[in-house]
Amino acid sequence: MNYILFDDASRSNLLPLVFIRPVADLRIGIFTIREKWEFLLKTKTSTLTEEYLSEKFPLILKNDNFLINGSIIPTKELIEEIHKLEPNQALINADYVIAYNINEKDFNSLGEDNISTYEEIESKVQHTKLNNTWEIFSLNAQEIGSDFQLITEGRKSANISDSNRLLNKENIFVEEGAKIEFSIINATDGPVYIGKESEIMEGSLIRGPFALCDHSVVKMAAKIYGGTTIGPYSKVGGELNNVVFLGFSNKAHDGFVGNSVIGEWCNLGADTNTSNLKNTYEEVKIWNYSLETFVNTGLQFCGLIMGDHTKCGINTMFNTGTVVGVNANIFGAGFQRNFIPSFSWGGVSGFATYDLKKAKLVAQRMYDRRNLTFGENDQNILKHVFNLTYKNRML
Repeated sequence: MNYILFDDASRSNLLPLVFIRPVADLRIGIFTIREKWEFLLKTKTSTLTEEYLSEKFPLILKNDNFLINGSIIPTKELIEEIHKLEPNQALINADYVIAYNINEKDFNSLGEDNISTYEEIESKVQHTKLNNTWEIFSLNAQEIGSDFQLITEGRKSANISDSNRLLNKENIFVEEGAKIEFSIINATDGPVYIGKESEIMEGSLIRGPFALCDHSVVKMAAKIYGGTTIGPYSKVGGELNNVVFLGFSNKAHDGFVGNSVIGEWCNLGADTNTSNLKNTYEEVKIWNYSLETFVNTGLQFCGLIMGDHTKCGINTMFNTGTVVGVNANIFGAGFQRNFIPSFSWGGVSGFATYDLKKAKLVAQRMYDRRNLTFGENDQNILKHVFNLTYKNRML
């Protein structure tokens, strides 16, 4: 069978983090959602997503296909249910579809009008669905634990230098090529995963659940609390608590970031700080793109949601529950506003539109630093997001 991961209606609630990627390519735990599916299915998947993303994330359609909701975290039990679907059957749960068994001929006619023609099979398996941006960090500790079991089953950790102080060592797994010296790692409250060719520098204090993905670096004397994931090719320092870096981003200096999600290709200047708790101890509200208003997260702790390619200068201060779009450049003293649209340039004193040509040039430079190509597809996606978010910049 052929496996296709599709974006459902929850995509709009996951902006700005899905402006430049399908929902399935969000990282939660150690893996992205797509990587979780591919690990368990033992095969590659393709994507049904927004048209402007389809060149970079193409759809591969074959005679027989399972069309799977890309916002759902897979389990072995859920995959067993999906594999039991006959052609023209749909696995459902309450008000959303988990998966279809669909042939190529019927695929192009699939829509709201003919969903009712599919025989609905109610799922009996408990599972997790990603519906909102803040769930990425609030569910991250749980997902680190699940992914840790998958990635370490039947394997032996690489050796860890005796210069380190380790608590609950059996719950710490280090991949080959990782470097850790003179640090304290406490895996009592959850597992710690250290990826290939990564590094934890001297004096760092780390509590699990924690994941440091391939080729990433924890700078000297960092303090990292549980529920934190540092995606691949990132550098972090200072104090972090329950944060997910999707990858290729840097917060290399002191400053606090808590209960937050940081997209790819971001850079946080020295002493950047986020508030994650209101002085009134109220539940935090954050910006919702589709509703064009602030919605209640139901959380008392919620920091920063930052879209891809965004940068902020030294001493930047973010309010509780701040949402920043794609490719913003933020600087200046004082607390920033709690919604900053994509391609905004400025700070507390006001914003202008970030010139698209300059934004592309900066992105190219960042890709060059990692020996990657900022290709035509990437440029076209940024251009589309620039045009798509024009209205937000006028608010």
